[in-house]
Amino acid sequence: MGKIILVTGGARSGKSSFAERLAEKIGNGRAAYIATAQIFDDEMNFRVKLHQARRGKNWTTFEAPFAAEEKIFEAGKIFDAILFDCVTIYVSNFLCAANLDDEKFLYDELRARIQKLIDAAKNSDAVTIFVSNEVGGGIVPENKLARRFRDLAGLANQMLAAQSEKVFLTVAGLAVDLKKLEEKL
Repeated sequence: MGKIILVTGGARSGKSSFAERLAEKIGNGRAAYIATAQIFDDEMNFRVKLHQARRGKNWTTFEAPFAAEEKIFEAGKIFDAILFDCVTIYVSNFLCAANLDDEKFLYDELRARIQKLIDAAKNSDAVTIFVSNEVGGGIVPENKLARRFRDLAGLANQMLAAQSEKVFLTVAGLAVDLKKLEEKL
């Protein structure tokens, strides 16, 4: 039975580098990387290259902007640790391909897609580490698309956190295990 760990935090909080070190530790120096980003411009290309250089050669990358549960299943047969980076880009990919006018569809379909990720991770023999941005700490966005993104990313994070063995919040490069501090009601 696979395990899930969620690593969340704000932009440039150190969440990806922490998650990479954690995956390397769990995977004894080898891990799978599920990349959700699609490269559409020079800025994203630069960011992807930074992540690749930091990971090094002991990683095997699986590209999965959509239907990532298939890649989790595939990687889980080979690796002890899988790093899924990142949930918020995965949500963004979904939003960019969806009909934004059907709010019920957006919520129902996102729930189904995140549940598929959870099921794939739980049914593997690996530890799957999901990286996600914490996007709800700022002001309410002024436009509908940004509000939908914030709400759906928050929903995805809550679903993953509920199924996670550990949930780390990163701030300034430091990680705190929120499950240890959780108030259970």
